[in-house]
Amino acid sequence: MSQLHNADGQIPGQRLVSMDEEPEEKMIEAALRPKSLDDFVGQHRVRQQLSLVLEASRMRGRSADHVLLSGPPGLGKTTLAMIIAAEMDAPLRITSGPAIQHSGDLAAILSSLTPGEVLFLDEIHRMSRPAEEMLYMAMEDFRVDIVVGKGAGATSIPLELPPFTLVGATTRAGLLPGPLRDRFGFTGHLEFYSVTELESVIRRSAGLMELSISPAGFTEIAGRSRGTPRIANRLLRRVRDWALVNGINRIDATSAATALDMYEVDERGLDRLDRAVLEALINKFGGGPVGLSTLAIAVGEETETVETVAEPYLVREGLIGRTPRGRVALPAAWQHLGLAAPELP
Repeated sequence: MSQLHNADGQIPGQRLVSMDEEPEEKMIEAALRPKSLDDFVGQHRVRQQLSLVLEASRMRGRSADHVLLSGPPGLGKTTLAMIIAAEMDAPLRITSGPAIQHSGDLAAILSSLTPGEVLFLDEIHRMSRPAEEMLYMAMEDFRVDIVVGKGAGATSIPLELPPFTLVGATTRAGLLPGPLRDRFGFTGHLEFYSVTELESVIRRSAGLMELSISPAGFTEIAGRSRGTPRIANRLLRRVRDWALVNGINRIDATSAATALDMYEVDERGLDRLDRAVLEALINKFGGGPVGLSTLAIAVGEETETVETVAEPYLVREGLIGRTPRGRVALPAAWQHLGLAAPELP
């Protein structure tokens, strides 16, 4: 069944700054991914530490230690897993925590690994507890015990595994149990990117896409990308589309701003939902405090959507605050909407 699109070519309700990707977007994103640590922009400390870990493993002629990558979505965890496999000249197996709901699911994956293979387990904190406990032994001893039968007749069969490297990725490191965290030889936390770093990401992507963009154009797109390379590349593609339709050969700051304004992404990276939350909080509730469920009803969204999609960025930007009594608008929110903040009592 075909999907309805609005006049701008977007699916109604689709967020341009969302972390979710359509299949076509994923294909383009994969083409833009860096293939080596040298090409990877930003995350200097993690990149330097990871390079040392991989180089030492190559010198010893062994599989690399297990790696845990944590941080918000869109910062490069999947890309780094692919780079680890490429740097170690090893095959890569990709799966995710939600896909492993039984220990048998994990046993099937582990038993089919080849020596030195890299297993990337995305959203590892969402794996089932039985599979998690099986993973402990697999990571430490490269062995799993498979239970055959039930009750008194059950038999445990040990299965030896070839040496492999597990790369775990999580957006919520605090949900990982201590025993699992401790079994990773290297842990790297990815931070949000600066505007300068995002300009480098966009410049590299623009080169691959053969786009002509002025330095000010790079800055304009980077400033609206919420510190996230995935969003930066997505905004770049939308600016490219706008320039193509309007016959613009070289994209400058004005062109980039006009294109992104059309897609309702403002100069601070806020989109329609973000601004709706701020406007409801200020115009309907006088700046708060107001409960999350009440705020969600006011903007016509699910509570979980407001809490997990819009709120984290608004809090990080100092636009709203979370208090025991509810959400409140901070002075920066009033200023962003062009309103005068009320005097404090």
